[in-house]
Order: sequence, then structure tokens, then C-alpha cells
Amino acid sequence: MPVSGLLALLDDIATIADDVATLTALSAKKTTGIVTDDMAVTAEQAIGIRREREIPVVVAVAKGSMFNKGVILAPAALLLNAVAPWAITPLLMAGGAFLSFEGVEKIVHKLSHHDEHGHEAGPSLAERDPEAFEKERVKGAIRTDLILSGEIIAITLGEVTTSPFTVQVAVLYGISVIMTVGVYGLVAALIKLDDLGEALVTRGGSSAGPGRLILAGAPKLMRAISIIGTVAMLMVGGHIVRKGIPPLYDAVHHAIEALPHALHGVAGIGADIVSGAVVGLLLVGVAKTGVLQAAWRAVRPAKPKT
Repeated sequence: MPVSGLLALLDDIATIADDVATLTALSAKKTTGIVTDDMAVTAEQAIGIRREREIPVVVAVAKGSMFNKGVILAPAALLLNAVAPWAITPLLMAGGAFLSFEGVEKIVHKLSHHDEHGHEAGPSLAERDPEAFEKERVKGAIRTDLILSGEIIAITLGEVTTSPFTVQVAVLYGISVIMTVGVYGLVAALIKLDDLGEALVTRGGSSAGPGRLILAGAPKLMRAISIIGTVAMLMVGGHIVRKGIPPLYDAVHHAIEALPHALHGVAGIGADIVSGAVVGLLLVGVAKTGVLQAAWRAVRPAKPKT
């Protein structure tokens, strides 16, 4: 190969690598809200698991998450972008609406189920059959991850739709690995905070104080992550839905631009959260009325009489 050809090839590789790095970083930034909620949901799934099985459970869910992204979602996204790119925006909006619904539904559930704890009759499944309980939690976490990972892949696809195919593949699989390792690495660290605190307290001396602080702060940290994850769902979902409606997006953008520059960031986040809350409330309201179930019963084929 002539030197000029080799230099041109190296320049192309450098350009592709730069594009991949830039688009991956941008996608990671836009999917932060979903990742936060994914982390909170997965950490909650570890509650009740035997201490010695916590890390194996996280590893099992991480493997399922990577399968979701690498085997199901990324290939489906690449195929969709190749044959029906027009469908990406509607699918993104549907995903954003679902995130908004999930965020509002979580808030409604928390507000309306204060008195349902501590009334379970008999031993729980975790006490009766720890292995079955563990398998149930892993399956549930992987199912939830499929939805959240779908949003991550969809948002990432929205950033690379016009890029060369090699860049699309590299960014989609790059973000899949980064998010999976990052999320489940942090989850593993979070659920082991109690162990760290107990170890420091047991060691005694100057380590006991920090250990007690960790033991006292770990539950509060988990609650904070759950709250942040819910708000992030509304923010990300609201932004996606609003961006899919250009007149609304432009109107809100112009209104924010009219504010002092220092308020642009806060106003943008507030607009996203309010948009997500409105969409979520509408969808939760529709779900609570039973309209969808009635419509399905009206249109589904009647069962033949026997």
C-alpha cells in the first residue's frame, strides 16, 4: 500500500474514532436520567436477597442487560434505521410517554400505598424459598431493564441516524457496554455499603465513626436515588415527547430564551419535568378510567360459541 493510501486510511480511522467518541459521550449525557432510574430499580430488586448472593444476583442481571442491548435492541435499532427511519421519532415519543407514565405512576403508587406494609400473612417467599425468590427478582429486573435499555438504545439511535453504518454500530455497542458496566458496577457498590459500614464498625477505633455514618446514610442514599430516578424519568420523558412536537418545542424554547441567561438551564429542566408530569398524569388518568381495557374488549374478535 502506498504511503499516501496508508495515511488516508489512518486519517479515516481517526475521524471515525473521533465521531464515535463524540456521539457516545453525547448519548451518555442524554441517557443519564434513564441510567439513574435503572440503577435505582436494580438496587431495589436486591432488597431481601441473601447477603452472600447479592453480587451474583447483580452479575446475573448485568448479563441479562447486556443480552437485552447487544442481542435484541441494538440489532433491532440498526434494522429499523435501515428500513424505516421515519418510525424512530414516533417510537422515541412513545418511549418518552411511557417513561412519563412510569414516573407519575410511581409517585401515585407511593402516595396511595402508605398503609399496605407489614400486613403480609405468613412467611414471605424470600423466607420460604430463597432460590425461587432470587430467580424471580432476577427475571423481574431483566424485564424492567429491557424497557429502560430500549430507551437508552432509542435515544442513542436518534443521535447517529445520519452517521455511517460503522459509526452507528460502534456507538450503539459502545454505549451498551459503558452503561451496563457503569450501572451495575455502581449498583454492586451501593448494595455493599452496609457491609463496608459493618466492617469498619467491627474494626473499631477511628474506623467505627465512619462505619456508623455509612450504616446510617446508606438507606437515605437509596431513597434519594429512587427519588432522583423518578424525577429523571419525568425530565427525560417530557423532553423526548416535547421535542417530537416541533411547534410546542419551539414555543417553549423561545419562552426560555426570553428569560435571563442564568435561568436558561433551570428553566429548561423545569419545562422538561412539567412536560413529563403532564403527559404522565394524562396517561395514568386514562389507565385508571379503564378506557383502554373497554376499547380492547370492544374491538377484539368474539370467541366462537361452543
